[in-house]
Amino acid sequence: MHRVVALVRPPQSTFELACAAQVFGIERPGLPTRYAFGVCTEHPGPVATYAGYDMLVTDGLEALDRADTVIIPGWLPPTEPPSPAVVRALRRAHARGARLASICSGAFALAHTGLLDGREATTHWRLADALAARFPAIRVNPDVLYVDHGDVATSAGAGAGFDLCLQLVRNDQGARYAAYIARTMVMPPHREGGQLQYAAPPHPAQIDATLAPLLDWVTGRLGEPVTVAHMAAYAGVSMRTLARRFAEQLGTSPGRWLLAQRIAAARDLLESTDLPLDVVARRVGLSSATNLRRRFLRALGTTPGAYRRAFRAAPRRQSPSSDAPTSADVPPPDATPAAPSGTPARPAVVGPTGARPAGDTAGQTAGSMVTSRWVARESAT
Repeated sequence: MHRVVALVRPPQSTFELACAAQVFGIERPGLPTRYAFGVCTEHPGPVATYAGYDMLVTDGLEALDRADTVIIPGWLPPTEPPSPAVVRALRRAHARGARLASICSGAFALAHTGLLDGREATTHWRLADALAARFPAIRVNPDVLYVDHGDVATSAGAGAGFDLCLQLVRNDQGARYAAYIARTMVMPPHREGGQLQYAAPPHPAQIDATLAPLLDWVTGRLGEPVTVAHMAAYAGVSMRTLARRFAEQLGTSPGRWLLAQRIAAARDLLESTDLPLDVVARRVGLSSATNLRRRFLRALGTTPGAYRRAFRAAPRRQSPSSDAPTSADVPPPDATPAAPSGTPARPAVVGPTGARPAGDTAGQTAGSMVTSRWVARESAT
């Protein structure tokens, strides 16, 4: 059982904590339970929240010594540094192999450990300049939804906490397990684009020229030789106009979005079938096993074969109409997979160009759905 512990402090923002609790702390019918979730604080007892109530936290910092993943769900005010005891506890957890992750302003607490120095990180777009000024050794990216280095991860504004938590689950359990969790929360398992698309009201063109019909049309034809030119023709616009609309609405290009969908479909087939790589490649429109390997390695930092060995599920026995997952949807309960072999140390970065290793502008996301185009009034928490 993978132990996840959230480190909270008064006053605690409840939404960021709820992101972690909802992903890691809920037992879902039919889904093997792979996580144990707990909460700790430096001084156990009542912890005030910004929601106007106190919560009782009984575990102290010693809980971090038993954690496999430590999550810092916000840190307010961000200008107030964690105590030396908190910093030591976080560094001690990391030194023995625990994964540390922050949500939104939690990046400030994580930054005080020095573990982000020389690395890329993110936080809420309103706090990015402050994080960069306070910690110049960190390469702050104000646009991406999250940056995952494997041992250390940071997310953007509060809602991006879900994106990061689902990314951690994908790393641990595979895309299908994570997708089912997202489905129970009625949200996409992966969002396209970066957080700056939420920093300002949408341009009128984003409302009047929705891409939804085009995206539905493309995702139903991934096995066909659909190109960006075909996409523009279907939408009845020029390729230049199509590129502009994708940049405005999804924060990425049509070609990168299309490749992301092909990679996502390939992941699902690798997890759920024994199809040869050539067949998988043709079914998702990547033409050949060689092309699939190249695209897969660039996008995910591992090979299709290694990914299949890590996350392969048993043959499907369930009606597609059923909501409950079976062994085809998730790995068996006693077979928690290891991370795919051969994964390089470069982090996963999700932003306007999709998921990619940091520094690799050509890499693509393995996201499988596009978020609805609502804009949340997200506070800088």
